[in-house]
Amino acid sequence: MEFVEPIRDRKKINDMKKYLQGNKRDFLLFTLGINSALRVSDLLELKFEDIIDEKLKPLDHIKLKETKTGKHNKIAISKGVKKAIINYVKEYYKGNLSYYVFYSRKGINKPIQRAMAWKVIKGAADAVEVKDIGTHSLRKTWAYHSYKAGTDIVIIQDMLNHSSPAITLRYIGITQDEKDRAVLSLDL
Repeated sequence: MEFVEPIRDRKKINDMKKYLQGNKRDFLLFTLGINSALRVSDLLELKFEDIIDEKLKPLDHIKLKETKTGKHNKIAISKGVKKAIINYVKEYYKGNLSYYVFYSRKGINKPIQRAMAWKVIKGAADAVEVKDIGTHSLRKTWAYHSYKAGTDIVIIQDMLNHSSPAITLRYIGITQDEKDRAVLSLDL
């Protein structure tokens, strides 16, 4: 398995979003992925009842049992993700909350496969020249930008279900240069 990186450059994130805007499903997959701590396996298992109510209004939180850990998780849905949900639901909702959000062409009772999600993300990344990317980059991107925005590493660690802050920092690619900058910039 290749090592993938977060998407560090916000311009590249915006370029990927622009590239994906032509396909509401792919846009929602990407947008939801980079705005949550969810693994792609959990994203693909989402059903409409996990993101909208009976009136087709986006929920405030996604509540799920994680596939990998079996732990229950509650993730807030941001304004941008809610907008993507609204646009997606208008066109793709088939009237049943128990259907998968990212359903396959094989039928609405099957989600797309991880390989298809990878193809979507990789295609957008290639189009805007982002390297070392995979489906896991979505989760890493959320964690990286949360950390850079000042979110306590312990909160990010908890949301990612990591056992220590050191693992989380390594996971999001905080490099020695960044550690050096932190020490040298203080210079008491």
